[in-house]
Amino acid sequence: MSLGMTPATAASPVTGAVIGLPDFADLVDRVGPAVVNIRTTERPKQLQRGAQGAQGDEDMQEFLRRFFGGQLPPGVAPNGRGQRRGAPSDEPVNRGVGSGFILSADGYVMTNAHVVDGADEVFVTLTDKREFKAKVLGADARTDVAVLKIEGDKLPFLAMGDSDKIRAGEWVIAIGSPFNLENTVTAGIISAKARDTGEYLPLIQSDVAVNPGNSGGPLINMRGEVIGINSQIATLSGGSNGISFAVPINEAMRVSDQLKKSGKVTRGRIGVQISEVNKEVAESLGLKSAQGAEVSMVEPGGPADKAGIKAGDIILKFNGKPVARSSDLPRLVGETALDSKATVTVWRKGAELTLPVTVAELDGDKSAKGAKGKGADKAEPAKANALGLKVDDLSAAQKKDLGVNGGVVVVDAEGVAEGAGLDEGDVLLQLNNIEVKDAKQFNAAVAKLDPKKPSVLLVLRDGNTRFISLRPTAKAEK
Repeated sequence: MSLGMTPATAASPVTGAVIGLPDFADLVDRVGPAVVNIRTTERPKQLQRGAQGAQGDEDMQEFLRRFFGGQLPPGVAPNGRGQRRGAPSDEPVNRGVGSGFILSADGYVMTNAHVVDGADEVFVTLTDKREFKAKVLGADARTDVAVLKIEGDKLPFLAMGDSDKIRAGEWVIAIGSPFNLENTVTAGIISAKARDTGEYLPLIQSDVAVNPGNSGGPLINMRGEVIGINSQIATLSGGSNGISFAVPINEAMRVSDQLKKSGKVTRGRIGVQISEVNKEVAESLGLKSAQGAEVSMVEPGGPADKAGIKAGDIILKFNGKPVARSSDLPRLVGETALDSKATVTVWRKGAELTLPVTVAELDGDKSAKGAKGKGADKAEPAKANALGLKVDDLSAAQKKDLGVNGGVVVVDAEGVAEGAGLDEGDVLLQLNNIEVKDAKQFNAAVAKLDPKKPSVLLVLRDGNTRFISLRPTAKAEK
């Protein structure tokens, strides 16, 4: 007899609760007064006489480089106000507009470094139309963060959120002055938490509409907290394509603290040049996944060199923190106190090795010296091996110049080697984690390679090392 129970069925798909779209009006009323318009000017002596308009276009295009792709929109003049420059030659001329937000009631303001870069004067305008002349306390190009100071008190200011705790899919809003339209509000969601765009640090990606003039304005969560500074967009047309990027506020605040104190940012360095680890290299080296930062060059006498880090090492951790991709390492090292002791965990010859290193100050690009080995004075080998390589031994003088103990020099590259980018003069230091001692040992090792599996060579070229992955031909089976 039926008791009115429903028969068992297949599991239903998991669905989220249906909710209405958010209303941002109260949020905007609360946070809007702390978002400011930033106007910059420059002295006309910097402009070419008789060509102010043309030079102004170039200046503004550079100012909007991150937003625009090099072209001004129809109907918008270089000063961003929809009108041509007409200032007398002895007066400052408008250079551009951007956005910012107030950090504290006593007048600290945050914006992008590129908004104020090269400006002679900076003016900050509040929503109540009060205008202040601002002092630039400091700007950091690596993170694109700048801190200004205006003389005021009891000013409206924003609360800072935690950009480490954001989630993809969260609602966010941007407030700024796109095309000098002050206090414009746009909304969207976080598209990705840590997008690697090749900048110093991973950026927050959102689909919030961001356009020229939004630069330096806040990205705000539904609690009214700043989680990022709008800095870039991806565009081919010059307008918003729904892909915008913001500097994470946690990093921005670390930078701003230093800018307030000293007007500059000091960062740590260990003296290495690095590159990404791809899947084939990781597989050939015995790594579980493509992770870490490949050391392509070590600065002679630098901290890494003294610690025993070598070209070809894969840095997996810094001070115990994982290096998931190469872009993680500069940030981890950069935020470490100068002269402090740190640990670097590297992958070398199929095993992890932890080395102590003393962090030095980043004071400009350092490069390791090196030279391409040449085997022209040697007799050319009779034939290419299964990798398509003809190699020769390095002389004692070449080894000394290159700072290596072994290795062979490429005399000719053909077949798979040529296709992989190897060339005459390249120096081969390792084959599948095994150090190359001389040509005889190298050719013997190549002859034993499995053509079904990729092999990886550690190659020294012009002072830089890199891993190159390639597969041997059937000759390796003979």
